[in-house]
Amino acid sequence: MTPLPPQPLSPLDGRYRPAVAPLADYLSEAGLNRARVEVEVEWLIALADRGLFGVAPLGAAEKAGLRALYLEFGQAEIDWLAAREAITRHDVKAVEYLVRDRLDRLGLGALAELTHFACTSEDINSTAYALTVQRAVTRIWLPKLQAVIAALAALATAHRDVPMLARTHGQPATPTTMGKEIGVFAWRLGRVARQIEATEYLAKFSGATGTWSAHLAAEPGVDWPALCRGFIESLGIGFNPVTTQIESHDWQVELYDRIRHAGGILHNLATDAWTYIALGYFAQIPVAGATGSSTMPHKINPIRFENAEANLEIAGGILGTLAQTLVTSRLQRDLTDSTTQRNIGVALGHSLLALDNLQRGLGEIALAEAVLRADLDANWEVLAEAIQTVVRAEIAAGRSRIADPYALLKDLTRGRRVGAEDLAAFVRGLDIGEAARARLLALTPATYTGLASAVVDSI
Repeated sequence: MTPLPPQPLSPLDGRYRPAVAPLADYLSEAGLNRARVEVEVEWLIALADRGLFGVAPLGAAEKAGLRALYLEFGQAEIDWLAAREAITRHDVKAVEYLVRDRLDRLGLGALAELTHFACTSEDINSTAYALTVQRAVTRIWLPKLQAVIAALAALATAHRDVPMLARTHGQPATPTTMGKEIGVFAWRLGRVARQIEATEYLAKFSGATGTWSAHLAAEPGVDWPALCRGFIESLGIGFNPVTTQIESHDWQVELYDRIRHAGGILHNLATDAWTYIALGYFAQIPVAGATGSSTMPHKINPIRFENAEANLEIAGGILGTLAQTLVTSRLQRDLTDSTTQRNIGVALGHSLLALDNLQRGLGEIALAEAVLRADLDANWEVLAEAIQTVVRAEIAAGRSRIADPYALLKDLTRGRRVGAEDLAAFVRGLDIGEAARARLLALTPATYTGLASAVVDSI
């Protein structure tokens, strides 16, 4: 068999590439290396700006030339790093050599020894990961989550007053509204989104074992912890002053657990939407030219929600592994985190793909109100709760002598269908006050929705 030409192994880099491509700017190997170059360059500028070791502060043009190394990072730098890493067998060292090489080209070779000054690789890596994950989450993943929340909120508002038979344990239950049930997901996701928005993105910059030993040996008169904190915070991320050789990754564990939590809610949304479609509550809007089944022409399959369901499960599994693995490092350093963190983009990619499918799926369904009305009209027995509760209130008020209203209604309705006339006849025969009787006789499954519509306003 003839080997295929080079192909992407992951569907994220093949079939699903258009939906997840923006993440590659940050969470690919090239995106990570660009951020590493950014940290190396900004650290060099920070040292020069403080006039350390007799170096004069850089001028605006010199800083612009240095910053172009990461602002204009492209294929030439990607290829250069790949060739150098093949020799160094060390990715961060290759980045250091790239910066040194470009310093010579810029006529700034005298600054070469300030490149990677007093840094361990994890100073660069922890800062680069904090930057890339922060940017990927806040610029790409969170906006897509917010778009799904906005779509849910719009549907909740549009259907806030549409009554629907609830199904607790899959069985007919006290009616609600479709808007309120959709609103539950918007509210849940909004709460978790706010937690994700509040994430601390932390980096360490304290040397080989987190002690600033080399820094002090080179210049004991500098307040290195303060200098490093100021440098890290100038990049728009937080500083962790108490670490081993690595930043402890606890912020990552918290973030991935929260994203996985959001994924669990989204998974619940996908399966509920699928079920509502199966019940006929939602009709799927045909897409011109699309095929639902290869053999059954009538079908429109709920593929958006099925795709989301599967990809959320994959994302949740990888996010769980990230959280479990990154929380631990043997003694002062091991490399389990290095290969683990290379899968952050994979986890967020599957999650982003699911969000994209959910957003599209929510825009391709239409509520079948007639189906909801027919379902309600076929289940008058759900009013048993209202009747027995009103009877209890009448007993408490001294207007009824019924002994056990719950048992009375159970005998009437449990395991059997009861129609409108059956219930009306039953209510007319109850020992209750006339005002209560009138309220019950006016009640229908479609009007027995309580404050469901008003709940939507809380989203």
